[in-house]
Amino acid sequence: MPGRLGTTTPLTTHDGAPVEVRRSARRRRTVAAFWENGTAVVAIPAHFSRAQEADWVRRMLEKLRTQGEKRSSGTGRRPSSDAALAAHAAQLSARYLGGRSAPTSVRWVSNQNSRWGSATPADGSIRLSDKLRPMPQWVIDYVLLHELAHLLVAGHNAAFWKLLEAYPETERAKAFLEGVSFATSRGLPAGDAEPAL
Repeated sequence: MPGRLGTTTPLTTHDGAPVEVRRSARRRRTVAAFWENGTAVVAIPAHFSRAQEADWVRRMLEKLRTQGEKRSSGTGRRPSSDAALAAHAAQLSARYLGGRSAPTSVRWVSNQNSRWGSATPADGSIRLSDKLRPMPQWVIDYVLLHELAHLLVAGHNAAFWKLLEAYPETERAKAFLEGVSFATSRGLPAGDAEPAL
């Protein structure tokens, strides 16, 4: 049965997301933490005391925070295969879009020269350009979320951009991609350009 730590104040993550503690009679020793529809879920054995619960929830929320920072900084594992990319898309949809965007396929493609990604709402497919692979993970995540949002809203209207507000790297990633596009349109190798002082 789901439960929450404390009875007066709802538990939240460091950045304000809700936290749900789930006690399970099936769990004997293991503890897990994951994102589900924008909520951080910590699953613990039912027999844990309130002190054990508090300790494990703190530890697991710290683990989720660290994993999120690794993804944002680009130091986490990159989804290299189409299957890994699809699984990562499902995680991003759950975390930032409440799981509402559920693509039928997500894959890397090499034939997109003028787009970073594309989505076809009619069949639920998403394609990301191979040119994104060497970029920081937070940029790849933004493009993937952008295409996930297009499965919900076709155009770039206010409702579309509202969907991307939850992702903290949206503006930074847009600026990064604009810089890469500018450099490559001028014939500069994007990775070799020296920053001006």
